[in-house]
Amino acid sequence: QVHLVESEGGLVQAGGSLTLSCAASGRSFNAYNMGWFRQAPGKEREFVAAISWGGANTYYADSVKGRFTISRDSAKNTVHLQMNSLKPEDTAVYYCAADSRRAGDPDYAKWGSWGQGTQVTVSS
Repeated sequence: QVHLVESEGGLVQAGGSLTLSCAASGRSFNAYNMGWFRQAPGKEREFVAAISWGGANTYYADSVKGRFTISRDSAKNTVHLQMNSLKPEDTAVYYCAADSRRAGDPDYAKWGSWGQGTQVTVSS
C-alpha cells in the first residue's frame, strides 16, 4: 500500500557516520509506522529501528542503541536513519519498511511494505 524509495548507501570507515533516507508515497505519511531493517550475507533480516506514525515514539535494536537515530522530517514524507560510530558488523543491505501494526515490531514478517534496499559497507 506504501511505495518506498531509499537513498543510496555507501562505504564508510569504522567510527564514521552515514545517514539513510526513505521517501514514502501512496497514502498519508503519518498514517503508518516506519522502520529500518538490515540483512547481511547469509543472515536473517534484522530489525534496526522504528518510529511510530505520529513520530512520538522510537524503537531501537540493542545492537544499535545509542549509535543510530531514526526520525521523520518536517515535511512528513521522509524517514531518516542517522548512523554514528559505525562498526564493521553494521555492514549490510538496509531496507526501509512501513505498515506494521505495532510500531516497534522486530518481526520482519509483520511489516507490509519495503524499500528496494541499499548497501552500507563499513571498513575496519
